[in-house]
Amino acid sequence: MLSVYLLRHGETSYNADGNRYCGRTDIELTAKGVKQAEMIKSQLAEIKIDAVYSSPLIRAKHTAQLATGRDVIPDERLIEVDFGDWENKTKDEFIIENPDLWYKWMMDPGNTRAGGTGENGNAVVKRVNDFYDEMLTKHPDGTIVVVGHNGINRLFLAYKLGMPLKNYRSIFQENSAITLFELDEKGEITLKKLNA
Repeated sequence: MLSVYLLRHGETSYNADGNRYCGRTDIELTAKGVKQAEMIKSQLAEIKIDAVYSSPLIRAKHTAQLATGRDVIPDERLIEVDFGDWENKTKDEFIIENPDLWYKWMMDPGNTRAGGTGENGNAVVKRVNDFYDEMLTKHPDGTIVVVGHNGINRLFLAYKLGMPLKNYRSIFQENSAITLFELDEKGEITLKKLNA
């Protein structure tokens, strides 16, 4: 079994500003985000960790470094969803601009491009699943820490748990909270902790 300690990065100024969609915008953690990541270190201190992976974006890499005190391996497959024209806006702002597009995303994120020009959920799930398939080969009986983002983490978990992707927003993940799951040799998931 591969054990995965999955985190969302710590708070950014976009999270603090009405949950503005950050997407691929590369911004730092806030002071609160740094403290959130540092608090995780004690929870992971007694765990034998084989490797630490993160999105290449600074908010995820910095969270991974603070939470583990280890070298971090960035992986492009863990980058946040490309939210297209929704990036740098709050949900309230972009829904006013194009309510039909938000409705289509909510009903079928798998086949709808986020923000009209970004990624669809199926593309996100494919790249994140490819990452975990590789991890199963590299660390078949290991334990890894993965620091990603709210969008990719929730879409991947919804997919692995057999939920329709339109229900991905039903999975809640706070900044720097731990989700623990195991993947067996066939890639089947066992969710052990959510948002701990």
